[in-house]
Amino acid sequence: MGALSHLRVLDLSRVLAGPWSGQILADLGADVIKVERPGSGDDTRAWGPPFLKDSRGENTSEAAYYLSANRNKRSVTIDFTQPEGQRLVRELAAKSDIVIENFKVGGLAAYGLDYQSLKAINPKLIYCSITGFGQTGPYAKRAGYDFMIQGLGGLMSLTGRPEGEEGAGPMKVGVALTDILTGLYSTVAILAALAHRDQAGVGQHIDMALLDVQVACLANQAMNYLTTGNPPRRLGNAHPNIVPYQDFPTADGNFILTVGNDGQFRKFAEVAGQPQWADDPRFATNKQRVAHRAELIPLIRQATVFKTTAEWVSELEKAGVPCGPINDLAQMFQDPQVLARGLAVNIPHPLAGNVPQVASPIRLSETPVEYRQAPPLLGEHTEAVLRDVLGLDAMAVHELRTAGVL
Repeated sequence: MGALSHLRVLDLSRVLAGPWSGQILADLGADVIKVERPGSGDDTRAWGPPFLKDSRGENTSEAAYYLSANRNKRSVTIDFTQPEGQRLVRELAAKSDIVIENFKVGGLAAYGLDYQSLKAINPKLIYCSITGFGQTGPYAKRAGYDFMIQGLGGLMSLTGRPEGEEGAGPMKVGVALTDILTGLYSTVAILAALAHRDQAGVGQHIDMALLDVQVACLANQAMNYLTTGNPPRRLGNAHPNIVPYQDFPTADGNFILTVGNDGQFRKFAEVAGQPQWADDPRFATNKQRVAHRAELIPLIRQATVFKTTAEWVSELEKAGVPCGPINDLAQMFQDPQVLARGLAVNIPHPLAGNVPQVASPIRLSETPVEYRQAPPLLGEHTEAVLRDVLGLDAMAVHELRTAGVL
């Protein structure tokens, strides 16, 4: 039994931030019911190619994007623009512990599915709203997408090659990181609200905003600005506060060197055949290395090109200096540590036989994550959920289908 197997989640969200939170809760054992539009469902089902291939090698309607955030859930198709659909969702909410939604501010009130409406029928309900900008403020009514928030929220000003270099300019992160982080923070907030409910017996509304999360996750870079008043500049792969802590060229590519303290720098200098660097007053301490970054980095680059990436990694690991290669995803999934940790799993799928998944990073000794079910087909569990949770019989479900509610 999963740690959250006693909980039911009504997931009204789509795309990534909300579904990511729902998948975490599902991985931990919660019964997550994903409510989707009849006919099309979650937008990301169509965000391809690539699409999952069936047993004959033909594309299914399941995009890889959708498959990344929806395992261990049950899919129900309900048109809640219709009164009967609204009634069904309210009845499901009455029997749920958590609702996750990412509609525009006020968007669900017209259907009687906002927090105040559902709280009236289930005071213990924890209702998590995820939006681009939050429930308040001048931007509250705006739609918000990850790429936009990475720009507006300052992240892109820190990412990319610095001015003066070829290809200089702001760059987004290669995955929708703000969505992912919002999903993680939403899960933390939901678990906190559950702990409060255990003590006080009441639920609450959670207001999560992509912009808030993006700003919060600027971490040391935000503090670099707040303590100095100077906006940090782009440094490519370099670190604003630690030197050397970036990529360097090798005889056959590049590798990453992450020197975290002065002792590690001395060991690196010895492996590099330049022990005098560690005693040079310009480079002896991290503070001085940051101040003399422009002098030290070219010296290191001149030294690293004479060995291969594998040679540097091997020699520096023996010396206790953190470093590593720059893998593509094919190399990463074949890395011995990734293989040993089982970070790729397969789950049985009704069309493809099996669907690959990236494993959850959560390792619990008593209630481990279980991969119970592949990301569901659109409406795969409609009849089962309406029967098991709401007690509807086959005739009632048939009538709802005929009326276009399901």
